[in-house]
Amino acid sequence: MDKLQIQGGTPLDGQIRVSGAKNAALPIFAGSLLTAEPVTISNSPHLHDVTTMIELLACLGVGVSLDENMQVEITAENVSSFCAPYELVKTMRASFLVLGPLLARFGEAEVSLPGGCAIGSRPVDQHLKGLRALGAEIEVADGYVRAHTNGRLVGCDVHMDLVTVGGTQNLMMAATLATGTTRLFNSACEPEIVDLG
Repeated sequence: MDKLQIQGGTPLDGQIRVSGAKNAALPIFAGSLLTAEPVTISNSPHLHDVTTMIELLACLGVGVSLDENMQVEITAENVSSFCAPYELVKTMRASFLVLGPLLARFGEAEVSLPGGCAIGSRPVDQHLKGLRALGAEIEVADGYVRAHTNGRLVGCDVHMDLVTVGGTQNLMMAATLATGTTRLFNSACEPEIVDLG
Protein backbone atom coordinates (compact mmCIF):
# COMPACT_ATOMS: atom_id res chain seq x y z
CA MET A 1 0.00 0.00 0.00
CA ASP A 2 1.49 3.33 -1.04
CA LYS A 3 -0.93 5.66 0.71
CA LEU A 4 -4.18 6.05 2.59
CA GLN A 5 -6.55 8.70 1.28
CA ILE A 6 -9.06 9.84 3.89
CA GLN A 7 -12.01 12.15 3.32
CA GLY A 8 -12.82 13.74 6.65
CA GLY A 9 -15.68 15.80 7.94
CA THR A 10 -17.61 12.93 9.54
CA PRO A 11 -17.35 12.55 13.32
CA LEU A 12 -16.13 9.18 14.50
CA ASP A 13 -18.36 7.23 16.86
CA GLY A 14 -18.25 3.78 18.40
CA GLN A 15 -16.04 1.52 20.43
CA ILE A 16 -13.18 -0.79 19.63
CA ARG A 17 -11.29 -3.21 21.82
CA VAL A 18 -7.55 -2.62 21.79
CA SER A 19 -5.34 -5.61 22.56
CA GLY A 20 -1.97 -5.52 24.25
CA ALA A 21 1.18 -4.87 22.26
CA LYS A 22 2.92 -7.82 20.62
CA ASN A 23 6.35 -6.35 21.39
CA ALA A 24 5.45 -6.27 25.09
CA ALA A 25 3.62 -9.62 25.23
CA LEU A 26 6.33 -11.81 23.64
CA PRO A 27 9.12 -11.01 26.14
CA ILE A 28 6.65 -11.33 29.02
CA PHE A 29 5.74 -14.81 27.72
CA ALA A 30 9.47 -15.68 27.67
CA GLY A 31 9.84 -14.25 31.17
CA SER A 32 7.30 -16.77 32.48
CA LEU A 33 10.12 -19.33 32.28
CA LEU A 34 11.70 -17.68 35.33
CA THR A 35 9.19 -19.20 37.77
CA ALA A 36 7.40 -22.46 38.46
CA GLU A 37 4.36 -20.49 39.59
CA PRO A 38 1.47 -19.92 37.15
CA VAL A 39 1.65 -16.65 35.23
CA THR A 40 -1.51 -15.09 33.78
CA ILE A 41 -1.25 -12.57 30.94
CA SER A 42 -4.44 -10.75 30.02
CA ASN A 43 -5.34 -8.95 26.80
CA SER A 44 -2.75 -10.73 24.66
CA PRO A 45 -2.87 -9.80 21.00
CA HIS A 46 -4.40 -12.37 18.66
CA LEU A 47 -1.44 -12.67 16.29
CA HIS A 48 0.60 -15.39 14.61
CA ASP A 49 3.73 -14.43 16.61
CA VAL A 50 1.85 -15.03 19.88
CA THR A 51 0.83 -18.48 18.62
CA THR A 52 4.45 -19.19 17.68
CA MET A 53 5.68 -18.20 21.17
CA ILE A 54 3.03 -20.43 22.75
CA GLU A 55 4.17 -23.28 20.49
CA LEU A 56 7.80 -22.69 21.52
CA LEU A 57 6.93 -22.70 25.23
CA ALA A 58 4.94 -25.93 24.75
CA CYS A 59 7.96 -27.44 22.96
CA LEU A 60 9.97 -26.75 26.14
CA GLY A 61 7.40 -28.60 28.25
CA VAL A 62 5.59 -25.52 29.54
CA GLY A 63 1.85 -25.75 30.19
CA VAL A 64 -0.04 -23.09 28.26
CA SER A 65 -3.78 -22.45 28.15
CA LEU A 66 -5.60 -19.74 26.24
CA ASP A 67 -9.22 -18.63 26.55
CA GLU A 68 -11.54 -16.85 24.13
CA ASN A 69 -10.60 -13.45 25.60
CA MET A 70 -6.90 -13.99 24.81
CA GLN A 71 -6.03 -14.51 28.46
CA VAL A 72 -3.02 -16.80 28.57
CA GLU A 73 -2.01 -18.88 31.57
CA ILE A 74 1.54 -20.21 31.52
CA THR A 75 2.95 -22.73 33.98
CA ALA A 76 6.66 -23.48 33.64
CA GLU A 77 6.77 -25.88 36.58
CA ASN A 78 7.77 -28.93 34.52
CA VAL A 79 10.15 -27.65 31.86
CA SER A 80 11.44 -30.76 30.10
CA SER A 81 13.66 -29.31 27.37
CA PHE A 82 16.15 -26.46 27.24
CA CYS A 83 16.40 -26.41 23.43
CA ALA A 84 14.61 -23.85 21.26
CA PRO A 85 14.80 -25.42 17.80
CA TYR A 86 15.59 -23.64 14.57
CA GLU A 87 12.20 -24.54 13.07
CA LEU A 88 10.49 -22.21 15.57
CA VAL A 89 13.17 -19.58 16.20
CA LYS A 90 13.65 -18.92 12.48
CA THR A 91 10.03 -17.80 12.14
CA MET A 92 10.17 -15.18 14.90
CA ARG A 93 13.17 -13.33 16.26
CA ALA A 94 11.54 -12.87 19.70
CA SER A 95 11.94 -16.64 20.24
CA PHE A 96 15.59 -15.92 21.04
CA LEU A 97 14.38 -14.29 24.27
CA VAL A 98 14.03 -17.68 25.97
CA LEU A 99 17.85 -17.84 26.23
CA GLY A 100 18.20 -15.57 29.27
CA PRO A 101 15.38 -17.05 31.36
CA LEU A 102 16.34 -20.68 30.65
CA LEU A 103 19.97 -20.00 31.50
CA ALA A 104 19.11 -18.08 34.68
CA ARG A 105 16.69 -20.64 36.08
CA PHE A 106 18.09 -23.95 34.87
CA GLY A 107 21.75 -23.17 34.20
CA GLU A 108 21.58 -24.31 30.59
CA ALA A 109 20.01 -23.38 27.28
CA GLU A 110 20.40 -24.24 23.62
CA VAL A 111 18.74 -21.72 21.34
CA SER A 112 18.98 -21.46 17.58
CA LEU A 113 20.36 -18.24 16.20
CA PRO A 114 17.41 -16.30 14.76
CA GLY A 115 18.83 -16.55 11.25
CA GLY A 116 20.18 -20.08 11.54
CA CYS A 117 23.92 -20.43 10.94
CA ALA A 118 24.32 -16.82 9.80
CA ILE A 119 24.06 -14.22 12.55
CA GLY A 120 22.62 -11.77 10.01
CA SER A 121 21.98 -8.06 10.03
CA ARG A 122 20.49 -7.97 13.54
CA PRO A 123 23.21 -9.66 15.54
CA VAL A 124 22.89 -11.14 19.02
CA ASP A 125 26.46 -10.40 20.07
CA GLN A 126 25.37 -7.96 22.80
CA HIS A 127 23.08 -10.64 24.30
CA LEU A 128 26.02 -13.06 24.44
CA LYS A 129 28.51 -10.46 25.69
CA GLY A 130 26.18 -9.60 28.57
CA LEU A 131 25.47 -13.23 29.48
CA ARG A 132 29.19 -13.96 29.49
CA ALA A 133 29.72 -11.00 31.83
CA LEU A 134 27.14 -12.57 34.17
CA GLY A 135 29.22 -15.76 34.21
CA ALA A 136 27.74 -17.90 31.44
CA GLU A 137 29.91 -20.13 29.30
CA ILE A 138 28.72 -19.83 25.72
CA GLU A 139 29.55 -21.68 22.54
CA VAL A 140 28.11 -20.90 19.12
CA ALA A 141 28.15 -23.92 16.84
CA ASP A 142 26.01 -25.33 14.04
CA GLY A 143 23.67 -22.34 14.17
CA TYR A 144 22.92 -22.73 17.89
CA VAL A 145 23.92 -20.82 21.00
CA ARG A 146 24.76 -23.35 23.71
CA ALA A 147 25.06 -21.77 27.13
CA HIS A 148 25.54 -23.10 30.62
CA THR A 149 26.58 -21.95 34.06
CA ASN A 150 28.50 -23.50 36.91
CA GLY A 151 26.02 -22.53 39.59
CA ARG A 152 24.08 -19.29 39.38
CA LEU A 153 24.75 -16.26 37.28
CA VAL A 154 26.43 -13.42 39.16
CA GLY A 155 25.28 -9.82 38.91
CA CYS A 156 27.66 -7.23 37.48
CA ASP A 157 27.77 -4.03 35.44
CA VAL A 158 27.12 -4.71 31.77
CA HIS A 159 28.13 -2.03 29.27
CA MET A 160 26.45 -2.66 25.92
CA ASP A 161 28.24 -1.37 22.85
CA LEU A 162 24.97 -0.34 21.25
CA VAL A 163 21.36 -0.02 22.28
CA THR A 164 19.47 -3.27 21.73
CA VAL A 165 15.90 -3.98 22.77
CA GLY A 166 16.22 -7.76 22.63
CA GLY A 167 19.61 -7.70 24.34
CA THR A 168 18.26 -5.54 27.15
CA GLN A 169 15.29 -7.89 27.57
CA ASN A 170 17.39 -11.06 27.62
CA LEU A 171 19.82 -9.57 30.14
CA MET A 172 17.04 -8.18 32.35
CA MET A 173 15.48 -11.62 32.59
CA ALA A 174 18.80 -13.38 33.18
CA ALA A 175 19.71 -10.90 35.91
CA THR A 176 16.50 -11.48 37.88
CA LEU A 177 17.77 -14.82 39.21
CA ALA A 178 21.47 -13.89 39.37
CA THR A 179 23.08 -13.33 42.74
CA GLY A 180 23.90 -9.72 43.53
CA THR A 181 23.03 -6.61 41.57
CA THR A 182 23.18 -6.14 37.82
CA ARG A 183 23.29 -2.73 36.18
CA LEU A 184 22.78 -2.40 32.41
CA PHE A 185 24.42 0.58 30.74
CA ASN A 186 23.40 1.88 27.30
CA SER A 187 20.24 -0.20 27.61
CA ALA A 188 17.07 0.21 25.61
CA CYS A 189 14.19 2.09 27.22
CA GLU A 190 11.23 1.49 24.89
CA PRO A 191 7.75 0.96 26.43
CA GLU A 192 8.06 -2.82 26.01
CA ILE A 193 11.19 -2.73 28.20
CA VAL A 194 9.20 -0.96 30.93
CA ASP A 195 6.36 -3.48 30.55
CA LEU A 196 8.74 -6.40 30.92
CA GLY A 197 10.32 -4.80 33.99
